[in-house]
Amino acid sequence: MATAKTYMAKPGEVEQKWWLVDADGKILGRMASEIAVILMGKHKPTYTPHIDTGDFVVVINCEKVVMTGNKWDQKQYTWYTGYPGQRSESAGRRLARKPESILYDAVRRMLPKNKLATKMLAKLKIFAGTEHPHQAQQPELKELGVKK
Repeated sequence: MATAKTYMAKPGEVEQKWWLVDADGKILGRMASEIAVILMGKHKPTYTPHIDTGDFVVVINCEKVVMTGNKWDQKQYTWYTGYPGQRSESAGRRLARKPESILYDAVRRMLPKNKLATKMLAKLKIFAGTEHPHQAQQPELKELGVKK
């Protein structure tokens, strides 16, 4: 009786594709979770937890992302500065100040909490407008964040 062998990807043999995602009118959480799956490589049959098997993702129009309900006013981003107390700002103010950070933080918090997540996040490229400097990689358009 023959037993099946489990495939384990090796770092040198992983082929990484480039995807282009347009965030115009897409729901933030749905899109961030699908981007996290692509960065981890869970959409591939060759997924291996301890190897970075994910693809590159280029996101354009991140300033046009949508949140449902009153989250633009109610959602608070907080951080510690080293001084007593915490700083905080609403999602709407952060969108006006630096729109890339809203999507970046959402994806970052959906990735595993280890050293491999830093390498995965380096493959995420977020831009506020429609222009991006990654035309030479010929990214394929991918529709994410759509309700199924």
